Amino acid sequence: MRELGIGQSVPRTEDLRLVRGAGRYTDDIHLPNEAHLYVLRSVEAHARIRSIDVEAAKAAPGVIAVLTGADAAAARFASLPTMAVRERRPGVPMITPPYPVLAHDAVRHVGDGVAAVVAESLAEARDAAEQIMVDYESLPSVTQTAATVEPGAPAVWPEAPDNICFELALGDRAAVEAAFAKAAHVVALDYDISRITTNSMEPRVAIGVYDAASQRYTLHAGAQMPHALRGNVAKVLGVATDRVRILSPDVGGGFGLKAGVFPEYVLALWAAKLVGRPVRWLSDRSDGFVSDHHARDNVTHAELALDRDGKFLALRVRTVANLGAYLSGVAVQAPTGNLGGLAGVYTTPAILAEVTGVFSNTNPTAPYRGAGRPEAAYVLERLIDVAAAETGIDRIELRRRNVIPANAFPYKTGLVFTYDSGAFEKNMDMVLGLADWAGFEARRAEAKRRGKLRGIGLANAIEIAGGPPQKPTEEMAEIRFDAEGHATVFMGTASQGQGHETMFQQLAFSALGLLPEQVTVVSGDTDLVFDGRGTVGSRSMMAGGPAFGEAADKIVAKGKRIASHLLEAAEVDIEFKAGAFAVAGTDRRVTLAEVAKAAHDPKRLPPGVEPGLDERATFFPKAPTFPNGSHVCEVEIDPETGVTRIVGYWVVDDVGRVLNPLLVKGQLHGGIVQGIGQALVEQIRYDPDSGQMLSGSFMDYCMPRADDVPSFEIKTNEVPTPTNPLGAKGAGEAGTVGALPCVMNAINDALRPLGIRHLEMPATPLRVWEAIRDAKG
Repeated sequence: MRELGIGQSVPRTEDLRLVRGAGRYTDDIHLPNEAHLYVLRSVEAHARIRSIDVEAAKAAPGVIAVLTGADAAAARFASLPTMAVRERRPGVPMITPPYPVLAHDAVRHVGDGVAAVVAESLAEARDAAEQIMVDYESLPSVTQTAATVEPGAPAVWPEAPDNICFELALGDRAAVEAAFAKAAHVVALDYDISRITTNSMEPRVAIGVYDAASQRYTLHAGAQMPHALRGNVAKVLGVATDRVRILSPDVGGGFGLKAGVFPEYVLALWAAKLVGRPVRWLSDRSDGFVSDHHARDNVTHAELALDRDGKFLALRVRTVANLGAYLSGVAVQAPTGNLGGLAGVYTTPAILAEVTGVFSNTNPTAPYRGAGRPEAAYVLERLIDVAAAETGIDRIELRRRNVIPANAFPYKTGLVFTYDSGAFEKNMDMVLGLADWAGFEARRAEAKRRGKLRGIGLANAIEIAGGPPQKPTEEMAEIRFDAEGHATVFMGTASQGQGHETMFQQLAFSALGLLPEQVTVVSGDTDLVFDGRGTVGSRSMMAGGPAFGEAADKIVAKGKRIASHLLEAAEVDIEFKAGAFAVAGTDRRVTLAEVAKAAHDPKRLPPGVEPGLDERATFFPKAPTFPNGSHVCEVEIDPETGVTRIVGYWVVDDVGRVLNPLLVKGQLHGGIVQGIGQALVEQIRYDPDSGQMLSGSFMDYCMPRADDVPSFEIKTNEVPTPTNPLGAKGAGEAGTVGALPCVMNAINDALRPLGIRHLEMPATPLRVWEAIRDAKG
């Protein structure tokens, strides 16, 4: 049989249609008699709405309806929900302001929706929107994260006059303070972790449909968590969950953006009900910059305490996290949910992390690939490099003195997490050899002769997959066979390009002996898939994979009962292997396809066995997993222009049991590039006085391209996790977690000979050139 099972580099079966342009994304769906929705957005960062005049727009050609915030308020829609909660102070709930589908009394960021036009065509809807007259009373705004908590800063919400939404402290404060008091060295660093936006290949699209006969809403939209989206949309609309269906076809990139609910999704459904037709909304790139949820945007101060031998005694981290004007669905999760990552792969016994979540007159923020893990890795790994420079201890030796040993698992860290397994020092040793770290100084000297600055950086990265740590979320799977032996697999996980179809076909081959052409994988339809948590946090294989395995075991168990009847043998004598049931020690056998056919014929079934061959399972992980690895990046900087070129990149990664090496490398490649993008060029910027966005197009917001990166050399140090039957840890976000600190460490290493202690991201040519100029005096 073909080599299709677990551990094989099976090419993605879905690529046969995707690379030929035969994918079916939301914008490829066209329903009869569609109308088009256009959202008019605020040009003010903060203002009261004195009045909105929509009469000219209503009379414009092709216009079917014009909706305003007053109409939405009259419809009594609920606020868009936020799921994670924290406290403003101990015992005091955090501030949770309303997040309306359209602004009514005031706007709070450039891009806030103030009116929606439904017309026969998108062009007519846009033209009509330009005729809407909005009278704004401008108010002071605040967009810079650090400025939100300065005395006298403009308040985004009256109920939060200090702009503070929540405050969170994790760790043992007393132990940390005691450790700092006795430390021989204390190293401190300030960070400005830049705001970025997703810019997924497929922008957000929504098609709303309302069926008056069944009183049901159907939303076509790319979604990472279709069932959660269904529940949230139902809450906003004020209807029962079963009145809403989510259909998420191919998704061209999610990265956290498409895990949330957005005003436009509700607007499309509301408009569809009002006009009695399907309503389509499409975000173009300009619209996406001011309406998508952004990410990161933290200001952090960190301090590391060390003894005379370089042992880490304690870590103290204070962060101000920008939440934007409204709270997205998991707004507070990104800056707080993965703080345990600050422990890194080290034995630091005491850690204190404090986070203040603040409002600003900017887009709401939400998770983006890594969701707090890259930020934590960056803070820690950058601080270790600075500590090495200031204590005179080699940066690799400093890490080696503090790394968690391979025989220490499970390991309770100094902050929240208990690691399941790993070989952290081996990762580091492997990648140092792979990158020829020992030969770097010769390469640096050769670059210097050419007038270039060369640097090399290392980062040991670790992340949580399948959290939260206290109670990892469950996942669901269902397998149904038809009478011809073809299986349809219904998964609660939802693919956004990771290769789920291929992966679950591989699992079907390993567990049931089915070839890819015998398996159809279905996800993203809340009517067909009975439930699901979705695809976020690198959880699909560590949670969805075992769910599939349990459903497959149930299929085999029922199949044995049927096979024993067909073969006239005792059930205990039936063996299953490679897609067939056989009587042990004989050549008597029936295939799984033959058993499936018999299962659909009641006359051929044993007494008490229901017709059909279909089973479902829900897997409850007993603990999260912790993918980890070591990254090395080598850069060369032209001091005359400030241009940084990445000349080498190496990774040794531990994602647990590798189910498909080809898919893992693909995930790592994509994640690394996204980390490189933030490190080198990506940044959302606002004018601090007017609140206007300064980076609202690809002319101003730079994205990494293929020629900006070298070929990546990736090796695996496979340490299966004991926390799930597959031994898989998760791979989706590992690349980004390691890339952000690794690239910045390399750039700072190149600049360190000039006396530059720390250069902040993004390391754009201008920023690098200015730093070099200032260092030279």
